[in-house]
Amino acid sequence: MATKNPYDLLGVKKTATDKEIRSAYRKLAKKLHPDVNPDDEASAERFKEVTAAYNLLSNEDLRKQYDTGQIDEQGQQKNPFAGAGGFGQRGGSGGPGFDTGFGGFEGFGARGGGGTQMGQDEMSDLFGSLFGMNTGPFAGGMRGGMNRPRKGADVQYTVALDLSEALKGGMRQLPSGTKVRIPAGVRDGQSLRVRGKGQPGAGGGPAGDALVKVSVKDHPNLTRRGDDLHLRLPISLHEALSGGTVRLDMPSGAVKLKIAPGSNTGKKMRLKGKGAPSAGKGKARGNLIVELVVTLTEAELDKASDIAGSLPEEGGEGLRDGLI
Repeated sequence: MATKNPYDLLGVKKTATDKEIRSAYRKLAKKLHPDVNPDDEASAERFKEVTAAYNLLSNEDLRKQYDTGQIDEQGQQKNPFAGAGGFGQRGGSGGPGFDTGFGGFEGFGARGGGGTQMGQDEMSDLFGSLFGMNTGPFAGGMRGGMNRPRKGADVQYTVALDLSEALKGGMRQLPSGTKVRIPAGVRDGQSLRVRGKGQPGAGGGPAGDALVKVSVKDHPNLTRRGDDLHLRLPISLHEALSGGTVRLDMPSGAVKLKIAPGSNTGKKMRLKGKGAPSAGKGKARGNLIVELVVTLTEAELDKASDIAGSLPEEGGEGLRDGLI
């Protein structure tokens, strides 16, 4: 059991008040309790040590005896002729009869040697306030708490989606076979929770959840910024000069875009309500912002010399005025 300085174990000074000692123990117990750290032997051992330290320092008589060198960290009498039962003994004459082992905490409420040791009800109240447990009489120590129903651990997954999949939503199957619904408009980095699809619970407790992190792949021409979608749209030279109507098959459905005659690369058009679904319920969709990119088709490249011959010979110097 604990062989370390109990003040060091609790992280308090030797002059600490009872309130400071209790507060320090509460923080450590909440962090190290086996219900919080299942199957963690190191945490369980540390929990036993700080509990033993608290049991010693929270008892006024034992603390005085320790501070004056009459007993050691385990509550054992340093003077073998003193005749009193030590803190770690059971049934010693005049001693509190404590067993600080993790499985029992025997002797809670005993008042050997005039001690004011912590009683069952007080210890039950302490752990009930720490962990929301209805421990009742402590009877058997922490075993009752460990056997209470506990929720199973959550399991984490990552799902990679194309941007179009993220915008449309749908169903995906996880490696475990669990199906998860992808809501339309899900964002990159967003986490989805599928309740009850994690690790099984203990003691009849509910299963944990499946936490699904969404990773949305980049698209070469379509970018999401907030709820707005930005699209770089290639148009032919003929469409740029003569205008026309372009039909786009967007994830949200088909849209039509009118191109004005004489349109040039870089011109932007906004289609209201044709962007990504908004996160909040009842909110309008974002917008679709289209940027035109004039691109010669193969047929136009074949006629390049004819086209050039019909154009004014004026160069493009004027386009570059003030560029640098």
